[in-house]
Amino acid sequence: MSGRLYVVATPIGNLEDMTYRAVRVLREADVIACEDTRQTRKLLDHYGIRAPAVSYHEHNETERAGELAARLVAGAVVALVSDAGTPLVSDPGYRLVRAAIENGIPVEPVPGASAALAALAASGLPTDAFHFGGFLPSKPGARARALRALAEEPATLIFYEAPHRILETLEAIEQTLGTRPVVLARELTKLHEEFLRGTAAEIRGQLAARDALKGEITVLIGKATGPPPDDTPLDAAVHALVRAGTPRMAAIKEVARRRGLSKREVYDRLLREG
Repeated sequence: MSGRLYVVATPIGNLEDMTYRAVRVLREADVIACEDTRQTRKLLDHYGIRAPAVSYHEHNETERAGELAARLVAGAVVALVSDAGTPLVSDPGYRLVRAAIENGIPVEPVPGASAALAALAASGLPTDAFHFGGFLPSKPGARARALRALAEEPATLIFYEAPHRILETLEAIEQTLGTRPVVLARELTKLHEEFLRGTAAEIRGQLAARDALKGEITVLIGKATGPPPDDTPLDAAVHALVRAGTPRMAAIKEVARRRGLSKREVYDRLLREG
């Protein structure tokens, strides 16, 4: 009988954010795969979990994924965790999940803490659409290109960043995206949790004045707003295109595209207003 793979989210700081289900699953697992066994053992000891733990990180992922997949096929229950938060989100785990699926092993997520979603929820930025970009490239040129590629994205942008690179990243955001609203969330759920809000330049100025900066950082950037809405009456917008030589039906189609409407909606409104 084949086993089962659980992908278990763990707290990003506050141990009280562990779910009842996550504790139960870890207690019942035959083995727990984790990035750093010493780090995870602190969590397991806190909850009295005695299941054995094995290392699973970026340096041994290829080999260890095969070993764990074999155990799954043999019937073992494996729980995958990262050092903090939801596994696979800027953390190892993809190869093991793929190996389990390819072997017909059920994969069950055990949801919980995520720094990206926690920061988004408290940011005050739009949450209707967001783009999670993980860590931006460390090299200035590649970082600038990555930001430029997302400049027109109509979604709140979310990135993780290391303390020693945050000033450079904020400068790149300022140079590439200008004065968009930015939120920096640091040490989420921990004792020194902090949110800084403003433009990239304003936040960079605050951080540059500090003697030191530590902790896990999530950076959020307001979405592209696009050009201001066109409030020209529909009939005037269509007539302007027709006068410029565009056939009437093509003009209606173009106005509909610009306004985010269907061609039928524009046509019906013109009939009502005419």
